[in-house]
Amino acid sequence: MKSFLARIFSPKALPGDLTYEQARAVLEQEEAKLQEELASRPDAEPEMLYYLAEHATPEVRRAVAANGATPALANLLLSGDGDTDVRVEIARKVGRLLPNLDSAEKGLAYQQTMELLTRLAADNFVQVRALLAQEIKSLRNLPQDLVMRLAQDVEEIVAAPILEYSPLLSDRDLIDIVASARAQGAVAAVARRRGLSEEVSAAIVATLDVPAVTALLGNKDARLREDCLEDLVTYAEKNLDWHAPLVARTDLPIRLIRRIAGFVSSALIEQLSQRQGLEENLRTDLVRAMRLRLEKEDFGTHGKNKARGEVMKAHEAGELDDVFIETAVEAGQRETVVEALALLAGATRVSVEKVLASRGSKAVTALAWRAGLPMRVAFKIQTLLLKLTANELLPARAGVHYPLTDEDMRWQLSYFGIAGK
Repeated sequence: MKSFLARIFSPKALPGDLTYEQARAVLEQEEAKLQEELASRPDAEPEMLYYLAEHATPEVRRAVAANGATPALANLLLSGDGDTDVRVEIARKVGRLLPNLDSAEKGLAYQQTMELLTRLAADNFVQVRALLAQEIKSLRNLPQDLVMRLAQDVEEIVAAPILEYSPLLSDRDLIDIVASARAQGAVAAVARRRGLSEEVSAAIVATLDVPAVTALLGNKDARLREDCLEDLVTYAEKNLDWHAPLVARTDLPIRLIRRIAGFVSSALIEQLSQRQGLEENLRTDLVRAMRLRLEKEDFGTHGKNKARGEVMKAHEAGELDDVFIETAVEAGQRETVVEALALLAGATRVSVEKVLASRGSKAVTALAWRAGLPMRVAFKIQTLLLKLTANELLPARAGVHYPLTDEDMRWQLSYFGIAGK
């Protein structure tokens, strides 16, 4: 039977100036719509929000989780909620709780919030951990072990924000993480940090991780020793993604400029020749190298056009399928594979080239999935075309199935500007 308060107060919406008795009536009536509105109000009494966190429907609990006025103990309760969306809301909100939390006092609220963070960092749902990492990535009033746990997460979407932005990671921490990175893309995230020291940069260069070194070269705040630049120039000829950021570096010595001009495109040689402060004889040599490169590029265009023509012919004949691409992969016909993947995946040739140049098994697998190819073709691209080592390969699940979820593959593709399906 409804209480006296519930019988005399049966609104369809809550008034702006809510009294304690009116809020109590909402709890006793158990009307989900009104409870959800009460759960969202910043002026709701803490004990009522705790009650809703413990007893209400998932929709109402989500509203309590999103409410900045929810007491710390209720937040802690909701961090273990069986509804994933409730925990997601808690993770989304936690970043707003921490900046005003006085860690020096070490009071009950601080202890409860630290326990909340620990639970969220260990959540088995990746989106919860990812949201938590995004919310706290730049904060300083955090336990070091919590930051390290997130930084070493196996999922890139979790580890990357911490690795790129956290002020609590020392050079020693970063070097250790680079040496033992668990998440694909973790080293690249470190390479994007501002103010990167020569020691950390050297550790990244030593990995020869293509996306990571690309990010490092493009990071104007990253300091690089001359010997590291020399190593990169040595390996850069076969890594197209390194050419443009190498040319853009302002710390290149003259002897490395000459070496780079020996393998980059005519457009990049021209960019080198337009640098301020170059000696006239060096500028003349670069212009001469640019002309020679232009002649070679005109010849190379013929091969790309031929591959494009073969792919379009197969497409028009209804023969552009997994067998066509598998045959091209086995024959080492990279240009044909690139053109076919671009057409089938609805992507640009440039985007496909970037995926292959990254040598990331997850990204390559996601591209093959987007192109509608079976996993066996994705694996052959990894082994025969890219020649990845055994520890770099991403094998099929149960021998034939894609090993990643559709959501994971869409995320991998979004990094290269390719729409998922």
